[in-house]
Amino acid sequence: MTVVAIYLVITFGLGGLAMAVRLPPLVGFLAAGFVINALNVEEVPQLATIADLGVTLLLFAIGLKLDIRILLRREVWLTTSAHMVVSVILGTIAMWLFALIGVSMLAGQSLETIALLAFALSFSSTVFVVKVLEERGESHSLYGRVAIGILVMQDIIAVIFLTATSGTLPSLWALTLVGLWPLTRVLRKIWSGLGHGEMQSLFGIVMAFVPGYALFSALGLKGDLGALVIGVLLASHSASSELSRSLFHIKELLLVGFFVSIGLTGLPDLPSIGVAVLMLLFLPFKAGLYFILFTLMKLRHRTALLAGLSLMNYSEFGLIVVAVGVTNGLLAPEWLVEMSIAVALSFVVSALVNGRGHLMVEKIAARLPAQDEQSLHPEERPSDAGDAEVVVIGMGRVGFAAYQRLTSHYELRVVGVDYDGPRIERLAAEGLRVIEGDATDLDFWNQLRRSESVRIAVLAMPRHGANVTALACLRESGFSGRVAAVARYDDEVAWATEHGVDIAFNVYAGAGLELADQVAQVGPPGVIESGLGPSEPDGGANGKA
Repeated sequence: MTVVAIYLVITFGLGGLAMAVRLPPLVGFLAAGFVINALNVEEVPQLATIADLGVTLLLFAIGLKLDIRILLRREVWLTTSAHMVVSVILGTIAMWLFALIGVSMLAGQSLETIALLAFALSFSSTVFVVKVLEERGESHSLYGRVAIGILVMQDIIAVIFLTATSGTLPSLWALTLVGLWPLTRVLRKIWSGLGHGEMQSLFGIVMAFVPGYALFSALGLKGDLGALVIGVLLASHSASSELSRSLFHIKELLLVGFFVSIGLTGLPDLPSIGVAVLMLLFLPFKAGLYFILFTLMKLRHRTALLAGLSLMNYSEFGLIVVAVGVTNGLLAPEWLVEMSIAVALSFVVSALVNGRGHLMVEKIAARLPAQDEQSLHPEERPSDAGDAEVVVIGMGRVGFAAYQRLTSHYELRVVGVDYDGPRIERLAAEGLRVIEGDATDLDFWNQLRRSESVRIAVLAMPRHGANVTALACLRESGFSGRVAAVARYDDEVAWATEHGVDIAFNVYAGAGLELADQVAQVGPPGVIESGLGPSEPDGGANGKA
């Protein structure tokens, strides 16, 4: 227990230090691994298991939110393929030139070995990127969906590579996995009867690790891929988003072990750090190539920049590829240490760049040549708010209830904005006036066709960070109307008030106030004069937003 206590104190301390200097805590977790290694603290064998559990739950959660159709889109499969091929070719040439000029660890290496290293560096980190997107509340934005689609494609390529280099084929019983589709139909019915408590969370964990990880591993396939597949098969359930949220904190806590474990791979020396820093020079080219390819796929400069910058890092799969090279005698064991340092440093660089916020990206995009609106991807074209008086940003439960209350009770002209395409289609089919767009995108507000009638903006997105960014974009675009924002915590309400939000609404406190109002309106025993009807499950509390 003493050793575990040392791990916890160092990890917590450095995570807190990272937050104090306005870096993501994961930067501190990475540093904790190297510090623990340098102090020669006894290893905790369970840490690797914790890290594996975290990655498995992460991929299961990705599957729950993944629309499989995204993988069939040209900007995903073609960009992934083209980027990997070009990265391997250019990376091989660059490292071969470094070898010629005498970089010690590259000198004398065969072309096959150098190409393997370039292949390892071509991957981006699923764990890191998804964590950043979730913290921003942008995993459903266009750039977030495209980035996640590319990461899933890379994961599939990695699984194919690992299978091909293992020397053993998956079991013939793997063909029976086609039976998972009818099985998950049964599992969805079981899920529907579990309610919203701990049984639902336990159901998710069981699905990720039993028919997901354990079954795929037993059949000679990668267990993480199994968790992703099971998540995708269960994603159509109406409670999939709720399950993903209930697993969020468990997954985040377990992923701390993943980031700490990277630093435990080996202790760096000065030459190792030098080679790792040399690898970092490839990161701008990696992001730049993504930007060029996304632009060719008719995405706006802003979307291409955000997606490219989010993918500007190296991956845990790179470590696995290097480990395969070491096992097959293609690489010296020291390359595992090199790669772990490069992965860790790429996370730090990516965190610093992505932490600068959207407005930096907007300024860069504004200096690039103008694009023809009609030639852009359909989701990237300007939207029209028409004669709306109120814009509700975020059409989840809170935003939906606010929309209904403002239209039916106050008879205002309202338009809803959300970046979740399927949700927009569903709400439009129900007769709501909704448009698809990313409210954290300054260009969205600049191009949104709206008349002078728009006088109120309601920020109803579930993540505080997304509301903060949307508010900054609103002000930057010149919007001078009133702004209302929802929050879950008192410090978020205080922040909103300090930054000029006219109405900052705590949804939990509001629920209590609405409950009191409903109780006060109760008539004679057994009769409720004004209650929440079945068609308005949470409209009272959320409607005041």
